Amino acid sequence: MGVKMLFLIGAPRSGTTMLERILSSHSMILGGPEPHIMTPLAHLGVWAKVDKAPYDHILSAESQKLFVESLPNKEQDYWDACRAYCDVLYGRRLSTSSKSICLDKTPAYALICPFLAKVFPDAKYVTLTRHPLAMFSSYANSFFDGNYELAHNFNPIILTYVPALARFIRQRYVPNFHVRYEDLVKDPETWMERIYAHVGVPFEKETIEYGKSEGEGGAVGRKGLGDPIGVKQHSRPTTKSVKKWVEELLADPSRLELMRRVVAQVDPEDLKTIGYPVESLWKPLEEPEGRPVTVKKPKLDRYRLQRKMIIMLRRRAQKGGLFHKLLKKAQLTCDVLLREQ
Repeated sequence: MGVKMLFLIGAPRSGTTMLERILSSHSMILGGPEPHIMTPLAHLGVWAKVDKAPYDHILSAESQKLFVESLPNKEQDYWDACRAYCDVLYGRRLSTSSKSICLDKTPAYALICPFLAKVFPDAKYVTLTRHPLAMFSSYANSFFDGNYELAHNFNPIILTYVPALARFIRQRYVPNFHVRYEDLVKDPETWMERIYAHVGVPFEKETIEYGKSEGEGGAVGRKGLGDPIGVKQHSRPTTKSVKKWVEELLADPSRLELMRRVVAQVDPEDLKTIGYPVESLWKPLEEPEGRPVTVKKPKLDRYRLQRKMIIMLRRRAQKGGLFHKLLKKAQLTCDVLLREQ
């Protein structure tokens, strides 16, 4: 018997950390930091391959495909091997707990859902989507100090994740439950009851107060990837950030123009599938009369200060010059010192 798995699928900055904390508070579900177990496995060569690796990834991919063709059950044997590898890791993780379901919330999995479904056809899946502009606003503010242009150039998450999520929601090969972030934070009791029914576990209303959970898989005291700011500030789902992106775009025409160009490149059917059809996508921007547009500057905490420093140093490094040369020398020195004899 394989490990009972629950995969939470969603783009970065779409509320997946919040939902993972709620689910992890359940007496039967063990969550934790994003493990990124499946992403490298998906790019070993049989399903897909990396763009660059410390080995000949092109030759490796072709060789693995030929090898798999020589197996008695061909690709099925490969999926079984991938599953065995994952069952050991997830199973050993589960063995540290009294819980019976292992939850993996890694946003990058949204880009490898077809592979994931091949390896875990019997797992339960929950897909969380958020208004694309709200998602991008949160991404830009969390990692790029509010610089939309820089954030989009680094990772065009709307163009990358919206089509992938739409394809997975439309598929019918694995059991998937779709919920919108805005609906979840507005009425968490109703939607969590439905999610737990999909997973096949009893509804435990107290899990919605995820900030109070300090047990195994709970929200307190864990280190790992995920929301660096928002989830830590609240103990239960909140609607406070639902319309934050609206004020940002109304206050800055350049941001609004960039977002219009980006959204214009997305298939309207994909937007409709994830729950945000084009005809209603821009409606929140219709500002009520008499309401002033004000954008509050976030508090300059330790995390935001670190992000500002990283962005500043990265810009200086990319411009070249003396600072770039010093970094290269430091890199060479580190490589020499850390090189094995």
